[in-house]
Amino acid sequence: MIKRFVVLACVLAAAAGLVWYFTRPEPVAVKLYTVAAGPVTATVANTRVGTIKACRRAYLAPALGGQVASLTVKEGSRVTKNQVLMVIWNDDLKAQVDLQVAEAKTLTARARQACLIAEGAEREAGRLLKLQRHKDIVSEETVDRAVTDAQAKRAACKAAHAAIDVNQARIAAARAELERSIVRAPFSGVVAEVNAELGEFVTPSPPGIPTLPAIDLLDVSCLYVSAPIDEVDAPAVRPA
Repeated sequence: MIKRFVVLACVLAAAAGLVWYFTRPEPVAVKLYTVAAGPVTATVANTRVGTIKACRRAYLAPALGGQVASLTVKEGSRVTKNQVLMVIWNDDLKAQVDLQVAEAKTLTARARQACLIAEGAEREAGRLLKLQRHKDIVSEETVDRAVTDAQAKRAACKAAHAAIDVNQARIAAARAELERSIVRAPFSGVVAEVNAELGEFVTPSPPGIPTLPAIDLLDVSCLYVSAPIDEVDAPAVRPA
């Protein structure tokens, strides 16, 4: 009788053990680390939104108002430095440049003519001076008139060359005015936004009144994050 009781108790214990084994909870996973010497890292938490910004950003607009005659970029376009992005109608300015260039050719020819005449007058005055000094067959009045005429014509030659210099300055001014109708990329980058359409009339921003730029250009080769942090965390910020 006792043997049966012992066997039954063993069977019940084994059954209880099996039930516990198959119904036991999963063990908690843990990670083991080996403690070693190393730098202590401090972290700064930012609870507000930050912004990724480009180191260089240009809001581009034409210096002259007018109709958009050419628009060579769109949003997302990659451009290189000095690339033409937009052109305002400038046929009248081109005509002014062409007119000044054509006038330069005329002034150059007139200057050459004036200088040749001056050279001839100087040679004639020189001959009369020799005749007066050696043979005394030319009156002093005639010589004086010839010398004065030669000097006047030499002055006319110099004035003609000065007129060429003035014309060159006018050409430079006309080309500068023409350049004001062209929008070029000041640096290589990516076009972030375009606020102009082909054929649309655009004007420069009036002083003190901000308006949308015709073209927004970003230099994406250099980026940084602008994010607010608490003052107490500021001393912990270091370059990465």
